[in-house]
Amino acid sequence: MSYNIKYDNKNDTLNNWQDRKHKIIDLLKQYNPSVFGIQEGLKNQVEFIDNSLANYAYVGIGREGKKKGEYSAIFYDLTKVELTDNGTFWLSKTPDFISRGWDAALNRICTYALFKNLVTKKQLWIFNTHFDHIGKLARENSAKLILAKIEKLNIQNFPVILMGDFNATTKEKPIQILTSQLNDAVEIAETPLKGSRGTFNGFNMRAITKRIDYFFTDKLVVKSYTHIDDTLSNKKHISDHLPIMIVIKN
Repeated sequence: MSYNIKYDNKNDTLNNWQDRKHKIIDLLKQYNPSVFGIQEGLKNQVEFIDNSLANYAYVGIGREGKKKGEYSAIFYDLTKVELTDNGTFWLSKTPDFISRGWDAALNRICTYALFKNLVTKKQLWIFNTHFDHIGKLARENSAKLILAKIEKLNIQNFPVILMGDFNATTKEKPIQILTSQLNDAVEIAETPLKGSRGTFNGFNMRAITKRIDYFFTDKLVVKSYTHIDDTLSNKKHISDHLPIMIVIKN
C-alpha cells in the first residue's frame, strides 16, 4: 500500500490531523498490508502510526535530516517479512547529503528497503518517494536518479516495487521515464483497476480523475490494483490522496 497521509498542518481546521489520524489507523488495520509506504508524514505522525500498529516497524528519516521534515517512511509487518537492508537518499545532484535538487521547491527523498518473505524466503526491493510539486526538471531527474539507484543496489536482480506520490500524470515525462524500465502496475494487473480513475481528491467530493500516485514494478506478478475509497460517513476524505494498493505474487 502507498498512502500520502497529508502533513499535520496546524492551520487546517477543516481537515486537521487530530480529526483524521484514528481513521487512518482503522483503514490500515482493515487492509492489513504486509508493507506500506507513506508520504508527507511528519515525526509525530510517523510515531503515531508506529505506536498504533502492534506488529509493524518502519524505516526512514525526515527530508531535512534525521527526524526533521516529512518522511517517506516504509512500514512492514514483522510477522510477514524480514528487513535485510534499507536507506534513504535525496533527489538531487548530491543524493547522499541533505539537499534540494534542480528546480525543486523543497528537499525531496526516496526511502528504500529490501525485504525477505518469511514464508517463501523470496526477496523484494521496495522504494518509496514523493516528487516535487513545482520543479518540472526536478521530477524528470528524480525519475532518472531512482532508476539509476535501483540498478546500482539490485545487483542480485530481485523483484522491485517503486511507489509513492509522483506529482505527475501518465502523459508527463517523469512517468514516461519510469515506464521505460519499470511496469506501471495497473497495466499488468491480472484484474481491472478497482476504484476511481484518479488518486488525488484534494479533500473534495467531486469525481476523482487525477492520477499522480503509482506503483511501478519489475519481475513481479500483480494480481490486483486498487484505488481505495476512503470516504467517511460524514462524506469527507481521510486524506487529500486516496490510498492505493496492489496484491502481488511473491
